[in-house]
Amino acid sequence: MLELDAVEGGYGLSRVLHGVSLRAGAGEVVSLLGRNGAGKSTTLKSIVGLVEVTAGRIRFDGREITRRPTHEISRLGVGYVPEERRIFGDLTVAENLMVGQKGAGAWDAARVYEFFPKLWEMAGRRAGSLSGGEQQMLTVARTLMGNPRVLLLDEPSEGLAPVIVRALGDQIAALKREGLTILLSEQNLKFAARLADRAYIIEKGEIRFDGPMAALMGDEGLRRKYLMV
Repeated sequence: MLELDAVEGGYGLSRVLHGVSLRAGAGEVVSLLGRNGAGKSTTLKSIVGLVEVTAGRIRFDGREITRRPTHEISRLGVGYVPEERRIFGDLTVAENLMVGQKGAGAWDAARVYEFFPKLWEMAGRRAGSLSGGEQQMLTVARTLMGNPRVLLLDEPSEGLAPVIVRALGDQIAALKREGLTILLSEQNLKFAARLADRAYIIEKGEIRFDGPMAALMGDEGLRRKYLMV
């Protein structure tokens, strides 16, 4: 469904990614793990056209999307949930969802409210008044309104209380059962291990591990070398 082949890129003269290759099959949850600054967010931004790709190829559902404009990539079915959330604080929850809607599809406001009942309760509230966990839920829901086939989640558990992280994990697990392909960038290994089928570890812009999540969880030396702070 999604494939990166020897992707290099970065910001201006600063090259961050050095030959990154990864793939996510239909219906898979794949986790991209690494320490802060390892290149996780840059990898996701390269997929959606927010970072210049200087070499390599990116394909989505067999179609090359390398260097396409971000709005075209989104319309093809790639949904991106940024680490910064970027909600519209002065708009209500319902208005934020309307902003994310793209044509007809499986996800509309009624289905999103069914999936996230708390958002229905807060539909008339200004998004800026929501807690961090509620804003994260809204950001995911707004992205679903675009009817993506692949969902890129950048550090979704960052800064959230443990009870909220568990609830968010339940929602992502439910999306997995819906058949959505998910690429999850995370530092929280426990959170990722609960959800992911396979994992990649990135360090200094290079992939250092590629394999089943179970294999990573069974290799303490590997985790200590690349993931421990």
